[in-house]
Amino acid sequence: MLLLLPRAAEACPLGLAPTTSTTMMLALGDAIAIALLQRRGFSTSDFQVLHPGGQIGRKLLKVADIMHSGDSLPLVPPTTSIKETVLAMTAKGFGCAGIVDRDGTLIGIITDGDLRRHWSDNSQTAVDVMTRQPKTIRPHALAQEALAMMNLSERPFTALFVVEDGRPVGIVNVHDVLRAGVA
Repeated sequence: MLLLLPRAAEACPLGLAPTTSTTMMLALGDAIAIALLQRRGFSTSDFQVLHPGGQIGRKLLKVADIMHSGDSLPLVPPTTSIKETVLAMTAKGFGCAGIVDRDGTLIGIITDGDLRRHWSDNSQTAVDVMTRQPKTIRPHALAQEALAMMNLSERPFTALFVVEDGRPVGIVNVHDVLRAGVA
């Protein structure tokens, strides 16, 4: 397609501008770039290494890059009293506690909401109050995926345990994701 210009003599000798050919060259250049990226196995991880500070690089952050781990994890065994669970939740500041069995496998979660729903009976233990099969995420998942899980859930939540082989290795909070500039 060629565009006819009003002042043909001033713009180009034939009074035409090559709009289609320039657009085609841009498309061809993009196609060649994508083909080379695929052939060389260029991944999102490679892109993030080369562009860590930009907006696209931030969208490629992994959960492992921003999660809390080690002693900061709010974990309790199933036999923990509700009072002790509340103390553990308060000490760690995530608004939840993960319930782990003897093998260290995450078997449930107690949130502030769970405590409010079971407030009348203080004789219960963590296993009585916990939500079984909590939503979790892998450490190598994108932080953007974690944010989507927390926000797009039927009941949105603010903290998500990071697990490997069923064992908690970290926890990520919606505020961590937002501070990292993922959203």
